[in-house]
Amino acid sequence: MMVVLICIYVAAFAWSWGPLAWLLPSEICPFVIRSAANALNVTVNMLFTFVIAQSSLIMFCTFKFGLFYLFAGFCVIMTVFIYFFLPETKHVPIEDMNSVWKEHWFWGKYIPDDVIPDRDAFRHLNM
Repeated sequence: MMVVLICIYVAAFAWSWGPLAWLLPSEICPFVIRSAANALNVTVNMLFTFVIAQSSLIMFCTFKFGLFYLFAGFCVIMTVFIYFFLPETKHVPIEDMNSVWKEHWFWGKYIPDDVIPDRDAFRHLNM
């Protein structure tokens, strides 16, 4: 039964939250820092994968079935974080991502005004 539950959890994670760690940095970071952001993302992802892999057996022996509640709690926390702290980027060109972050209720105070391009300055190029 435990093996079946673990397989269901892994399959659900792989179809939902798993790819987000790879998708978000490539979608929300400007071209200038995209490669560095992806490198940092891979490093942190692999570090936490190692920590979880090394500690999951100990946690399973300690928490038993409660370990699934712990992972479910993390999924709830991730859902709340995504809902409140990540802006919608559907149909937003990568060049306008700084504007999206600047308009966000939380992250806007961390984006300086000088990184927002003046879109009217490029109208004469007829693109």
